[in-house]
Amino acid sequence: MIRGPFIIAALAAAFLPTTPSDLRSAPAALPDRLGVAHVDPKYHFGDKPVLVEGAERILELGSRVIKLWLTPDAPAKYAANDRWPECRSLVELAQTPSFKAVFAMPFTAYVLETYPHGRPDHYWREGVSPEQKAREIADFEALASHFLTAYRGTGKTFVLQNWEGDWAAGKLGDPDAEPTPTAVQGMVAWLNARQEGVERARANHPAAGCSVYHAAEVNLIGIALDGKRRAIVDLVIPGTRCDLYSYSAYDTAIPQKRFREALAYYADRAPDSKAFGANNVYVGEYGIPENDFSPEKVRDVIRHNTETALAFGCPFVVYWQLYDNEARRTPVKVNADCRGFWLIRPDGSKSGAWDYFERRFRIPDIPAKDRR
Repeated sequence: MIRGPFIIAALAAAFLPTTPSDLRSAPAALPDRLGVAHVDPKYHFGDKPVLVEGAERILELGSRVIKLWLTPDAPAKYAANDRWPECRSLVELAQTPSFKAVFAMPFTAYVLETYPHGRPDHYWREGVSPEQKAREIADFEALASHFLTAYRGTGKTFVLQNWEGDWAAGKLGDPDAEPTPTAVQGMVAWLNARQEGVERARANHPAAGCSVYHAAEVNLIGIALDGKRRAIVDLVIPGTRCDLYSYSAYDTAIPQKRFREALAYYADRAPDSKAFGANNVYVGEYGIPENDFSPEKVRDVIRHNTETALAFGCPFVVYWQLYDNEARRTPVKVNADCRGFWLIRPDGSKSGAWDYFERRFRIPDIPAKDRR
């Protein structure tokens, strides 16, 4: 989520909830691959809980894939028009009224940023003890088991992922900061523990009629492509065994060829998984701030990156985001108070990105030359 001058510099310079073999052999319908993130909005409309409101708007757009934050600070990120109970675990958080309401909606896939309660998100930078590993496994087994039982037979898919691993392992906002060997080893152990928890839950709930997967996310691939230094995609990912691998893709936003190179570089280093085979790299975030660039640039970047990711075969492609979370001034009163990571602006108008996605959902086979 940290973009600031970094993304400005960078920009300036398919999934049905069926079987993995179905996904690999034929891309899913577009609404089950192309999704939208909704977190920490700086404005909202109406009097519904903002988590529920945003989910309804994404369904209105035509997408059935939503990305949310299932984290201890979720009540703060989705505070508007809501009264959150105290939660002591991820399972309790998943059972709160607003999350239950969204999980009951006709989404086919939920991509969830997931961190357990009771410890710092990135404690693993100092290494992972046997006790910490066991706790991580237990927390993810409990959450995955909850989804596999509570949503049994629904066909829904839940993907549990981390947030932007390069920032987490190195120094937030500094692409030149290489993580320490201890942080690298700790991240590998941490990701594999989360994966083990999900695998244990799946083993205990076979034929559940819904799916839970675990993913690792990176956010710096351009520096590796350029040979500047090794990134998490080089240092950590080959040592993991995740179901899926996510790319928060702001550093290779343009040109189109560079974005595809980044996806290919990632796919070459991401171990194949039993669930998805080699087709296990997805785009967990991509976007461009409308207020920082010309309408033509915004249109071209969104179109190029969307079509490139879909053509590459990414099972999910998640746009950032519904309502902007990066306010220049608060409270937000006018569109200029935000950077412009949005589909719906503060004044209620819909962006060109909304129009593009809505058209793609309505006419999924529209010729490439007309996808504007």
